[in-house]
Amino acid sequence: MKLQITGKLLLTLTLLASGAALTCLRAQANPQDSPRAPEHDHMDSMPGMNMDGMKMDDDSSDHTQAGAMQSMDHSHHMDMDSAHMRMTPARPAAPGDRERAQQIVDSLVGALQKYKDYRVALAEGYRIFAPNLPQPQYHFTNYWNGFVEGFTFDPARPTSLLYKKTKDGYELVGAMYTAPRTATLDELNERVPLGIARWHQHTNLCIPKAPVARRADWAKFGLTGSISTEQACNEAGGRFYPVIFGWMVHVYPFESSAARVWAQ
Repeated sequence: MKLQITGKLLLTLTLLASGAALTCLRAQANPQDSPRAPEHDHMDSMPGMNMDGMKMDDDSSDHTQAGAMQSMDHSHHMDMDSAHMRMTPARPAAPGDRERAQQIVDSLVGALQKYKDYRVALAEGYRIFAPNLPQPQYHFTNYWNGFVEGFTFDPARPTSLLYKKTKDGYELVGAMYTAPRTATLDELNERVPLGIARWHQHTNLCIPKAPVARRADWAKFGLTGSISTEQACNEAGGRFYPVIFGWMVHVYPFESSAARVWAQ
């Protein structure tokens, strides 16, 4: 079914997105005042919008974001299919998968050309996630794109652009697509073929509560920590999140090796 975007519908969607962003900000300050989003909420596809009331305390927000960000870069050393990362099952490429994946890459390359100047991305609504934290790779996220990706998929409309920091600014290296956390394998395969790329979710996050976050043992907490169950998190005095964000898949269309184009 083709969705017709009328002026009234566009206004409604804009208000929904704005309201969700405001709810997220309020939840960070007062999580007890913010109801949990329903399982089918399409905001699941938006990084930062599916945190189930995660509170970024003043004295722990940097650590919280650092714990998330270190696991969101494809060059990190986190084990795939670990307690903190769920990946779609590996499967052989089906007929047509490689051709379809290449079409996605071709569409993306064309769309990304203007964003090689990171200032264009900022001017068009992309925002740097955790800009003050040193990262191997920075996610410039467009939350409106993330909202729309909950309903449709357009290879030329990534949720996030991936940059490496340089002495003069940022160098564009890739992009990230998102999907709702409730998406099925068939639905993910319709977007990006599972015979070519493996989507992933970040799971079992334990974050220390204030005021101990600054002196917390980060070998235990975060998305690379040893704590991966709610019971262990409670015993350590932390907050537990079974799943954060929705499904994600990285794509690096400028890589010369086909294996690295869809490296996660």
